[in-house]
Amino acid sequence: MAKYQDSHKFTMNLERLPNEEKLSLCRKYYLGGFAFLPFLWLVNVVWFFREAFVKPAYTEQLQIKTYVKRSALGLLLWVAVLTTWITIFQHFRAEWGEVGDYLSFTIPLGIP
Repeated sequence: MAKYQDSHKFTMNLERLPNEEKLSLCRKYYLGGFAFLPFLWLVNVVWFFREAFVKPAYTEQLQIKTYVKRSALGLLLWVAVLTTWITIFQHFRAEWGEVGDYLSFTIPLGIP
C-alpha cells in the first residue's frame, strides 16, 4: 500500500503548473510529434484538451488551442497513413514476392 501512495507523486497535474509552463509543455509535445512520434500528439490532445477548450479564457489559451488542434490533425493523418499502409501491405505482401518478404519482420509459413 505504501508503494502505491508514493507513486502518485510522479503523476502529471496540469493544475499546479503556471500557464506559461503549460504552453511550453504543450509546444514541446507538439514539436516532438514531428520526430515520427505521433504518440506525443495523442498525449498532447488528451492532456491539454480541457485546458484548450473547457477552462475559462487566459492569455496562453489561444496558443495551446492551436497546438491541440494541430496535434489532433497530425495524429489523424498518421492514423490514416498507417492504416492505409497496413491494409495495402497485408493484402499484397504475397504478390510482391521477394520484396514483400524483405519488408516482413517475420515471414509467415504456409500458402499465401
